[in-house]
Amino acid sequence: MEMMFDYVTNTLFLPLKAWVEQSNGNWNILIVSGFLLLFVGIGLIFILRNKIGKEDERTNQIYLKSSFIMLGGIILCDMFFPKDYMWQIFFLFKYSIAFMASAVYLAVRYWKDISN
Repeated sequence: MEMMFDYVTNTLFLPLKAWVEQSNGNWNILIVSGFLLLFVGIGLIFILRNKIGKEDERTNQIYLKSSFIMLGGIILCDMFFPKDYMWQIFFLFKYSIAFMASAVYLAVRYWKDISN
């Protein structure tokens, strides 16, 4: 099982590592895109939590499911992202992906609530 994760990790992320190491501009593009995703995800979560409302019996379940999705995203990223190289960048992207996944769930849930 460990060999499969290593194969997938190397197949997906070694070309990215080669591209990033070509120039500082590529490295900066990767960092800026990670921070943009992170800030967009955090912003969307705060906006959607305010739109959904204060915690009660209905919203508490929504917030717990949102947190569970965030945790699942972090665990999946930990399984696939490499830990040998560029771990700081992948740490940034891990949380960016987790926040964006949680924000997407909140947006879908908010859309369902207002359409009913």
